[in-house]
Amino acid sequence: MVARAKLREEKLPVPPAKDSVGSAEMSLYRSVLKIRKEHGLETLGISFYDAQTTIQWSFNADHYFHAASTMKLAVLLAVFRQIERGELTLDAPVHVRNRFTSIVNQEPFMLDLGQDADPDVYGHLGKTLAVRELAYWMITKSSNLATNLLVDVVGIATIQHALDEMEIDGVKVLRGVEDQAAFDAGLNNEVTANGLLKLLRLVAEGKAYSKQSSEEMLNIMLEQQYRSGIPAGLPKAARVAHKTGNISTVHHDAGIVFLEDRKPYVLVILTQFGAETARGTAVAEVSRDIYNTLAGMVYE
Repeated sequence: MVARAKLREEKLPVPPAKDSVGSAEMSLYRSVLKIRKEHGLETLGISFYDAQTTIQWSFNADHYFHAASTMKLAVLLAVFRQIERGELTLDAPVHVRNRFTSIVNQEPFMLDLGQDADPDVYGHLGKTLAVRELAYWMITKSSNLATNLLVDVVGIATIQHALDEMEIDGVKVLRGVEDQAAFDAGLNNEVTANGLLKLLRLVAEGKAYSKQSSEEMLNIMLEQQYRSGIPAGLPKAARVAHKTGNISTVHHDAGIVFLEDRKPYVLVILTQFGAETARGTAVAEVSRDIYNTLAGMVYE
């Protein structure tokens, strides 16, 4: 923790007013354990960094989770890598088709419209959409079809190159989405809370290839349509640039939180639960507790 930050005693309900910043951290730890137990989570990973105080805190942040749709942040990073290199433009047309190749057996497969969070891109089958449109739908509505089209445009190797160049550990992208043969073979995209935190910090600090590219990515993420995770634990005035990730037994959210009169903070919350456990509100509750802790600090 940072020595310059201290609790604003009269406004923070937890930890108690007498607590130090270190005790606030411990209080947050206890709260997280309680949330994990109450929601029956099998695994919970958290990492956050506050630019205002330079406080960084984590819980199980190097544990690998199935990435679900958070892997789309890595695809977005790779798209802007290619743009920075002059090998792609945001206005480049992409033929929209629903036919992809498995990384396991090279057999073709199609995406299931019923499993996609966003049906809009399917309305353009046989036509073209610009890279910027696909990137927008991939992030804001979590379109699987847009994702796989962009994965094919940039290539899996380029996605890994982007992660390596930015020195992002803890994000592994092996394939696009709905590659059932790869899933059956145990070849899945995986992330850690620390890995996603590093990626988002680069965006927040204008260091994801360039300030312009970082701003473009940030603006896309600010349009996120699914807000039951991190934003649900914040005041309505908060602005969050984020990407969710949900499949049957995981619920993730990773984002950059903007509040009035302070620098932003970056927060990643990854959860895994059993097949018989409802998704619940664990991500929103962790987000609320992080916010309450930071809201109770003043700076000398």
